Amino acid sequence: MQSSPAVIGVDSSTQSTKAVLVDAASGKVLAMGRAAHTVSGDAGARESDPEQWWRALAEAVAGALAGFDARAVTGIAVAGQQHGLVVLDGAGRPLRPALLWNDTRSAPQAAALTDRLGADGWLARTGSVPVASMTAGKWEWLREHEPRTAEAAAAVRLPHDFLTERLGGTAATDPGDASGTCWYNTATGAYDPGLLDLLGLDPARLPAVAPTGATRVGSLTARAARELGLPEGIAVAAGTGDNMAAAVGLGLGGRGLLDHPVVSLGTSGTVFAATRTRPATAALAGFAATDGTYLPLGCTLNCTLAVDRVAALLGLDREDAVPGGEAVLLPYLDGERTPDLPGASGLLTGLRHTTTRQQVLGAAYEGAAFSVLRALDELPRVSGDVPLRLIGGGARGRTWVETVRRLSGRPVVLPRTAELVALGAAALAAGAASGEDAVAVAAAWGGGEGETLPPLERDRAAWDRIAAVLPAFDSLERR
Repeated sequence: MQSSPAVIGVDSSTQSTKAVLVDAASGKVLAMGRAAHTVSGDAGARESDPEQWWRALAEAVAGALAGFDARAVTGIAVAGQQHGLVVLDGAGRPLRPALLWNDTRSAPQAAALTDRLGADGWLARTGSVPVASMTAGKWEWLREHEPRTAEAAAAVRLPHDFLTERLGGTAATDPGDASGTCWYNTATGAYDPGLLDLLGLDPARLPAVAPTGATRVGSLTARAARELGLPEGIAVAAGTGDNMAAAVGLGLGGRGLLDHPVVSLGTSGTVFAATRTRPATAALAGFAATDGTYLPLGCTLNCTLAVDRVAALLGLDREDAVPGGEAVLLPYLDGERTPDLPGASGLLTGLRHTTTRQQVLGAAYEGAAFSVLRALDELPRVSGDVPLRLIGGGARGRTWVETVRRLSGRPVVLPRTAELVALGAAALAAGAASGEDAVAVAAAWGGGEGETLPPLERDRAAWDRIAAVLPAFDSLERR
């Protein structure tokens, strides 16, 4: 029975929802619940019904509360998959399934938007250049392909916004997740009127932007309290995007670690760092962090799932890999975001009579890790000897860890806490309930601490072999 104050952090990701019950004082994860999502679509389409996110949130919270006194809970916050487009009617009901971050159908619209202002014009305003992942391109796709739905939309939300509004009854978002839309100006810290005009998007359709993800934007409504089994009136935080929440969970931000890089290996691969330097390079998404700093981020679409698919095709266990030898495998099975090749497919080259299945699988690991690590050099103010914090599902795999160590040549920290997105959301909930800085809360919890592995000698031969193949592949795919 929990007697001291507790908070709930929710990680609503592409494949599932996780809810953690956390002791607000120590940061100890007391329990976790989980529920799966369904993603549908082919030929570049990736969609989910937002209503299933809400049902999954309720199921996950119920799982986390089993055996605990819900009256101890003082706050809740949601961290959600970034970029997804949710359109609602006047009663808050979805008009269609959400377009997810990895839906690449909007690549032509993103390219057209880039041409309208030029890359430099977008970077000056949003810190990012539109790609298929960004919400602005998805909104343009909807306007072109389903104009009646776009016209009927009374509200436009991101996935975490949709769930936060269901919790607290308030239409609110935060700077971090808003910065992934390409209609939020990271220089001014507000929606950009010129970009909204360009997109034909009425600002009245958008949620208000709270100062931080830990800002209390509402109280748990009576209806949500009944559905979740929580006390009515507890603090509802603005919440944030999943990458921003992971940064909070690691203690990255103004009241924690700055300019410390993180590599996350999951469905997508990401590299990011919290910094006070506003990013403006086309190689990165120039996100805001959720606490007033910035979170420049490089993201690839193909990471652990792509490598697992290659392992399945080869009839191997995912840990049966060895370094790739002369083989190069670029596992762009769903198109790619970094580099920006939304129509790409996978490429295997460099095979010899002596090449083994295990080496081909190792080449898939190397190709996926290369794409993520290449963005490290673009992060501002990150020195070469600062350790990498390695998180995500891949961080629990021996071959992933060793591939990153070998290709980066850096020391690697493996944080002890596995559910960093949910933990970061819990820190936001704690901040909303107490008024404390969420990054300082998470830093005190020690979520970013863990085993440190020494650097390995960098495998320059493997790095250069992959780097030599990529330009030719890039040129071929862009024809």
